[in-house]
Amino acid sequence: MFDRLQFTEEKYEELSLKLSDPEVIGDQKLWQRLMKEHSELSVIVAKYREYKAVTKGIEDAKEIIYESDDEEMRELAKMELSELEGQVETLEMEVKKLLLPKDPNDERDVILEVRAGAGGDEAGLFASELLRLYMRYAERKRWKVEVLNTNETGVGGIKEASVLIRGQGAYSKLKYESGTHRVQRIPQTESGGRIHTSTATVAVLPEVDDVEVEIKQNDLRIDVFRSSGNGGQSVNTTDSAVRITHLPTGLVVSCQDGKSQLSNKEKAMQVLKARLYEIELNKQNEQIAEQRRSQVGTGDRSAKIRTYNFPQARITDHRIPITLYKMDSYMDGEIDEMIDELTTFFQTEALKALDEV
Repeated sequence: MFDRLQFTEEKYEELSLKLSDPEVIGDQKLWQRLMKEHSELSVIVAKYREYKAVTKGIEDAKEIIYESDDEEMRELAKMELSELEGQVETLEMEVKKLLLPKDPNDERDVILEVRAGAGGDEAGLFASELLRLYMRYAERKRWKVEVLNTNETGVGGIKEASVLIRGQGAYSKLKYESGTHRVQRIPQTESGGRIHTSTATVAVLPEVDDVEVEIKQNDLRIDVFRSSGNGGQSVNTTDSAVRITHLPTGLVVSCQDGKSQLSNKEKAMQVLKARLYEIELNKQNEQIAEQRRSQVGTGDRSAKIRTYNFPQARITDHRIPITLYKMDSYMDGEIDEMIDELTTFFQTEALKALDEV
């Protein structure tokens, strides 16, 4: 680890010299690229230098304690040593976290998809509540939310829906939400008071640029159809809804919430690109994913990652595990505690892997 830190500090110094070079300053593209790299390294270097200052302070304090004849100086050194030793472990952990490889998708916007699973109408209602949960969370973060597609049930639930969430660090916050969410509660239609179990799945996909996913027009089949809805003015009288089929993979994406056929086509293409990108990303990370499965379970959409027990007001994540007893506020989008615990857990797992290298 310390070899990497030393190399990082040397690289930082080298970049500092280059950024003051008139030739580099004259090449704005090169200067901006180097400036970005310099800025990213500066956070690591500043923390590393803070760590080195503390460890040097510990060495100096120990030297005074063991070699000084001045009793008062030794007492002061002991007090300083105690204070510095309390800092060094925290700083070492912070440095390690900064050295972790960054997820290149962390700063991306997110396409979040929710689908009803097993459980009939109750599953659709739960899926609708999950969608609201994430939209409320996004609102609390002051992120922008755009509905891409909704397919409603007749009882106020949804069969499936997808939304685009734009905001700084959206993917880094929501990426651990992918998976199967299970609800245990008494449905309103249940006269016998029995608790039913239903499921809904959540997929969190990083939004991607055109240059990252190449889609050939010959690989697409685009169908248009009339939007469906609950009646009234919300139902289009023209064929504005769009369904896109990606022939090589069989992926099908529909969008009908936009006001025009063009708008729906653009939104459907956004979702298709995100899904194709996820497929490629999963291929690349297959080996890493296999290692993670052995440690923390699959975490994919077939795994039950979380249970919402309404009678007990309990939310349990099965990967950590963690249990919270705050159902009302949680379902209203107050999920930071859960997200922070998951982030800390997965960072700790990554740090263990880093120590083993």
